[in-house]
Amino acid sequence: MVREIQTEDRLEYTFFPLNHGSLRFRVKAANDAHVALTTGPSESEPIYEIFLGGWGNTKSALRRDRQKPDKAEAETPNVVTADEEREFWIKWNDGTIQVGHGGQASPFLEYADPDPFPIGHYGVRTGWGATGQWVVEEGDEAGSAPVVSSAFTSGQWVDTVGGEIPSGAFVGGQDHDCDLFIGRASHNDALIPGKVNPNHKVCYVPWGGEEHGKEEYQVLCGTDLEWISSTGSDIPAGALPGGNTEDGEVLYVGRVPHEGTITIGKVHPSHGVCYIPYGGSELGFPDYEVLVSRSG
Repeated sequence: MVREIQTEDRLEYTFFPLNHGSLRFRVKAANDAHVALTTGPSESEPIYEIFLGGWGNTKSALRRDRQKPDKAEAETPNVVTADEEREFWIKWNDGTIQVGHGGQASPFLEYADPDPFPIGHYGVRTGWGATGQWVVEEGDEAGSAPVVSSAFTSGQWVDTVGGEIPSGAFVGGQDHDCDLFIGRASHNDALIPGKVNPNHKVCYVPWGGEEHGKEEYQVLCGTDLEWISSTGSDIPAGALPGGNTEDGEVLYVGRVPHEGTITIGKVHPSHGVCYIPYGGSELGFPDYEVLVSRSG
């Protein structure tokens, strides 16, 4: 998807949902073109912020949770300008955030977060005397999605479309006629874990009492993963974050045996249930299994 966005000189992010691991964008701004990566559509923590052309258009930086010192910074004189569009890319892969110039493979900002969080939204803003004109390309169109590999261990989300199953995908359940894989997709400003049925060529996610089929989604790949029995709002240590609600609450990957299947869905801690997509409906179960990373 391609978005054209105008931002004013007021340091307020405008947020959009995101279910891919990358962005590419062009921006025209005199200075201080900022991008936020968050779980939900707000400036609440956790949050990564990328400042392009800050400090009088002399430096760029990457910050987490508005805490200094910055996690990464670089001298970038005149990296943005009000006279023409400048192109950049951002990608996140296994907790590592990278920012680079369009047409260049090497990043000029990079940060490996020891405690990463699921990214479900991005925001853009300008300020400090600058307005901005943005053209943002999300996901596959960004040309910088994660490389598919069969060597994933603790879990990696891989962009997928139309029923394709990447190498190393973790089998999470069983339908009547095929294996089910763990997927997630955006729906109504939420990033929701669900089940990928390769025969149907979609990822099904539960939301609002209904089952929703998504042709664009991510598949979980990895080997160092296991299922642990749980109940209610008891989320075990090491549970793998799978997404977030539209309000920013973290969702986990769960599964439930139901009518001869083992169906994957979302564990919603504040509701105390695992919701699964099944037969067109969203069904809630207080007893379930939750996916845990053995490597923490």
